[in-house]
Amino acid sequence: MKIKTFIADAFTDELFKGNQAGVCILETPVSEEHMILIAKEFGFSETAFVTKKDHSRYAIRYFSPVMEIPLCGHATMASAKVLFTEHPEMSTITFETYSGTVLELKNADRIEMFFPVHETQQHVLRDDISDAIGITDLLDCAYNKYHNIVLVEIGSSKHLQALKPDFNRLKNIDTTINGVLVTARSEREGYDFEYRYFWPWSGSDEDPVTGGVQSFLCKYWTVKLNKKVLHAFQCSERTGSMEVELEDGQTVIRSNAVIFMSGEIHLPV
Repeated sequence: MKIKTFIADAFTDELFKGNQAGVCILETPVSEEHMILIAKEFGFSETAFVTKKDHSRYAIRYFSPVMEIPLCGHATMASAKVLFTEHPEMSTITFETYSGTVLELKNADRIEMFFPVHETQQHVLRDDISDAIGITDLLDCAYNKYHNIVLVEIGSSKHLQALKPDFNRLKNIDTTINGVLVTARSEREGYDFEYRYFWPWSGSDEDPVTGGVQSFLCKYWTVKLNKKVLHAFQCSERTGSMEVELEDGQTVIRSNAVIFMSGEIHLPV
């Protein structure tokens, strides 16, 4: 079996920045076992598997090298870039995720993704996790059930960028959460907040640029800053950025992606 495959850098206009995602266009079904093996082979934080349902409606599933993920922003953005490039007559795409979420995307000067809004509840960060990440100036902590992620706000974006978690310690901590999202008000011109995402328990050590977390992070900063349109910067090694906004009960994410390569996977039948 041959599977048409792409690699794209999402949440950036430049190659070799943003977050890499594999995108597999499926014409015939493949097993979950093969999906996770392909994701492991790519080694990216996520690989998306896309199946056409009708003209502009697609089913989409996301796999890290470890497990299936319910919702992934950068792999959605990468998949949309591939489909809009392969089918320039399309101006909108609807993705149906395996978890039941329906995502609408528009192709303009930037790709617009319409994600749900997910709530958070107050949470207490475990001391062993805080110490392993290197957090010393915690301001707030919350938990998002949908993504199973703990959100931590700290006092300095410079401290955020300088964090050097001990991933060996983190991996040996027994926890049921998927990851820890650390965020801070930005001290960078043109941006409102910054963030990094550490998830050694369910994916890679650090996700270079993640968009799915905006389903709760956008509301968090919208309320805190009392601002309608926000500019987010992920201060990981590769860096990436997006504009986010709460609009009509949805989280709108605006950014772009760049296709790095295309080819075929030769999968044994």
